[in-house]
Amino acid sequence: MIHPVVEKQARLLVDYCTRVQPGDIVVLKVETPALPLARALYRTVLAADATPLLRLSYPEQTLDLLETATDGYFDREPQLEMNEIRQVDAWIRVSAPTNKRALQQADKARYNRSVQRLQEVQKHRIDHTRWVGTLFPTDAGAQEAGLSLDAFERFVFGAMYLDTDDPAAKWRELRSFQATLIERLSRSDELHIVGPDTDLRLRTAGRTWINSDGRHNMPSGEVFTGPHEASAEGVITFDVPSNVQGMMVERVTLAFEAGKVVEARADEGDDLLQAQLASDEGARYLGEVGIGTNFNIVQPTLNTLFDEKIGGTIHLALGRSYTSTGGRNDSAIHWDLIRDLRREGALYLDGEIFQENGAFR
Repeated sequence: MIHPVVEKQARLLVDYCTRVQPGDIVVLKVETPALPLARALYRTVLAADATPLLRLSYPEQTLDLLETATDGYFDREPQLEMNEIRQVDAWIRVSAPTNKRALQQADKARYNRSVQRLQEVQKHRIDHTRWVGTLFPTDAGAQEAGLSLDAFERFVFGAMYLDTDDPAAKWRELRSFQATLIERLSRSDELHIVGPDTDLRLRTAGRTWINSDGRHNMPSGEVFTGPHEASAEGVITFDVPSNVQGMMVERVTLAFEAGKVVEARADEGDDLLQAQLASDEGARYLGEVGIGTNFNIVQPTLNTLFDEKIGGTIHLALGRSYTSTGGRNDSAIHWDLIRDLRREGALYLDGEIFQENGAFR
């Protein structure tokens, strides 16, 4: 028997997030600890008169790839993956980690090669499919968040509004609120982020702000755009830790000149930071600036899917822009780094206060 909340999550992902239609081909990329959700998704897609392609992955799969694959594997074009994604209408990914530090000692350069190999596949997925990524609660996620599994499940499902009678209606309400923020942001050019060890300016005039209302990330709750690639000037310190495929990075400080990272350091995981920046030329430029609006998420959990949505935070992504924003930066990476402004910090639009200590003005 499938738990009612899991069934509700599957319906939200299929009906609201990816808007599956009769005849669609839908990839379900699910990590094996989330088998209950995999079953619910499979049944829900079939009930929508669509074709599910279930792609299960086991917890050690990425580590096995990095430790075992030959150089030839990384050098070969991903023809099979590209042929498949070109036929796909919708794509649902479910993360369900069993060890959040599994790749802490992995070869960072090989990890970057694995990302670069699939760069064109990922670009096609983002630009040409209805896609969404989500999380299934596990003991590993609960431990990273400092919660019991029961408390973590309540946190995860609450962040998705699955504890309400009509989750999709709640996401539509958030969309309306975010539309008011976008109206103000779209009239502005300079964003100025200030706080301890942070004084950064960037420009967004003419770029499109996206209302992230749960269509692509579940949970969501952010507005974002692609800043002008040469506009970032100043310094920012990201005080929310980042977990990149099980590799920890803490307290990243970046200095920008004419949009480019000219100095970078991390208190932990500096080797990964430097490897990411060395991925390609675009990795040293920003592809996104985002503002978190989900006030149901109140604490970092070492999961970027949740942490970047915390109401009162801002995040910047190194690397690839989303073309829908008008951003032009191209890179194999897209790495979101988060700054918490709730305790002490502010965001100004053309010199006028927009958000202070996490509260919108």
